[in-house]
Amino acid sequence: MKKYLFVVIVLIFNIFNLTAQKSKNVLYLKNGSIIYGNLIEIVSDQYKIKTADGSIFIFPSAEVEKLTLESKQFNGRKEEGFGFTFEAGVLLGSQETEYTAPFSFNILGGYVLDTKNIVSAGSGVEFFGKPFVPLFMEYKRLLTANRAAPFLFMRGGWLMHLGSSDSETSDGNYNYDPYNYKGGLSLAIGTGISWVKEDYETYLSFGYRYAHTSYQKNEYSQTVSTYDNNMNRLEMKFGFKF
Repeated sequence: MKKYLFVVIVLIFNIFNLTAQKSKNVLYLKNGSIIYGNLIEIVSDQYKIKTADGSIFIFPSAEVEKLTLESKQFNGRKEEGFGFTFEAGVLLGSQETEYTAPFSFNILGGYVLDTKNIVSAGSGVEFFGKPFVPLFMEYKRLLTANRAAPFLFMRGGWLMHLGSSDSETSDGNYNYDPYNYKGGLSLAIGTGISWVKEDYETYLSFGYRYAHTSYQKNEYSQTVSTYDNNMNRLEMKFGFKF
């Protein structure tokens, strides 16, 4: 489990690095033009800057009013179109269950219908004692179109066990280990807040999460019994959308 948690921490750290790298150098020219990009060098009284499309421009210092480090002006959220999201999170809260449910990592492909309404489909990996692959649909409703906007979401789908069914093994006292793991229904509903900066978005969400899994086990009498795990948890996730 520690290995999986380490992977999630690294992913979240990389997401924060991506968001931090979006600040740009900005050249304000005396003719009123504004140039966004990455400053390459200042040499021989000239400013060399590389823009997002890869073009390189050189401006004499006599034409430059000032140089700053900032983000592009907010011009509103995307009104329509496709986007991709990477998210990672944890499931919080203790309860009586065979396994803990520490974390998940998902990738979503979505479509913005009219700025505030977004539908998505996604998959990834979630660890409920054993790894599972979720397949789900999500509907998200932004409550405003501001740079920082609260939202509501609903998500539903199915979990599939990732890996083999595991072989039947005994501890020497005819008490066989669990095997034949199966997934089941997965539901989530909640709220959150998203922030738009340039051409990407980050968000933090909180919600109720239900997930069903099961496994089989041979008892002392060699009778096969099926055990169900119904998990009800608080889900907290951080996402990066572009």
